[in-house]
Amino acid sequence: MSLGEFLRARRARLQPQDVGLGPGVRHRRVAGLRREELAPLAGLSVGYYTRLEQGQSPNVSDEVLDALARALRLDDDERAHLHRLARAVRSRPPVGPELLRPGIRRMVESFTEVPAWAVGRRADVLAWNRLAHALFTPHLDFDAPEREPRPNFARMDFLDPRSRELYVDWESKALDDIAYLQVSLGKFPGDEGLRALVEELAAGSAEFRAMWTRHPVSNCASISRGYRHPELGVVTLTAELLRTPDDEGQGVVLFQPEPGSEEPLRRLLRQG
Repeated sequence: MSLGEFLRARRARLQPQDVGLGPGVRHRRVAGLRREELAPLAGLSVGYYTRLEQGQSPNVSDEVLDALARALRLDDDERAHLHRLARAVRSRPPVGPELLRPGIRRMVESFTEVPAWAVGRRADVLAWNRLAHALFTPHLDFDAPEREPRPNFARMDFLDPRSRELYVDWESKALDDIAYLQVSLGKFPGDEGLRALVEELAAGSAEFRAMWTRHPVSNCASISRGYRHPELGVVTLTAELLRTPDDEGQGVVLFQPEPGSEEPLRRLLRQG
């Protein structure tokens, strides 16, 4: 996703009345605010803003980006993403393969009471513990993350029908997958493997193509979600994403049950 695409998507999300303007023209050719309505709200000329959307102003300042973020009513994740996209216009350094530190792998495997896995910037599962494997992907080999291709939660969610049965609200999970990939692309615009994954999903899933154009953005730091398990029934877990200190796009996800509802996971552990 380019800076211009993101600006257009967020501009389309707003109506004149959302920003204190009158309705203006009665019949609008495009959804949301027009460029000539948004630009003054950010203190910009219409010509300069148009060049931004067209990718013709690579040296946009942080002050201008902050003004646009305020005018577009962006949240903190979206504001940070806007700045990353602007920097990506100027630089796209190549990104190498993902390597998980042995210490992170051992940490993930040490969790025995809650599901846990390590994820990479491309949505690859780099490691998981026994409980995460048993709960989410029992049909896969437990040692799969150590081989190529690794399990990929975005690929599974959009291209594997079994994932649709796993989630109580599949569409919400799918949008979170796209938000995760959008943020990763903003942070690592030179990652060709990440771009190839997006192209693969777009080619294989009409739903992915439609959701991608909505440009959801989120760090997915803490999300509560219901999961269906053939033996346990519906289990509600909160996923907490803990970024690794060097923040090369990797993180550890801990799935915690609601207080007082730990028994289904204990049963799964006993069955294992």
